Amino acid sequence: MMDTGNLRETLRQMLAVLQAERQALAGLDIDAIMGTAGDKQALCGRLEGVAPAEVDDECRGLLDAARRLNEVNRQVRNLIASNISSRLDALTGSPALYSAPGGNRAAYTYAATRG
Repeated sequence: MMDTGNLRETLRQMLAVLQAERQALAGLDIDAIMGTAGDKQALCGRLEGVAPAEVDDECRGLLDAARRLNEVNRQVRNLIASNISSRLDALTGSPALYSAPGGNRAAYTYAATRG
């Protein structure tokens, strides 16, 4: 069980780590990205035992801000990964490993129903 003051401080720390992660992603700083991943995991461990009844309105606001920032960071990570995949495909002259012929997703559905 965590008191409300400690919960707020932990959530503020999470927001700071998520902001640092955004900066690390923008700079493509792999060391900082890995560091923030470890920090996020440690903070999640501290938040693990918190019951919903312990969350007040201020904490809900901090949680919402952390959720939104985490989602933005996730989208940035996905864009970076997609960009890297496209560049690698262009260099090798081969299509993406998991894409359907002609980029048609319906082919996956068709293949799944045939099998």
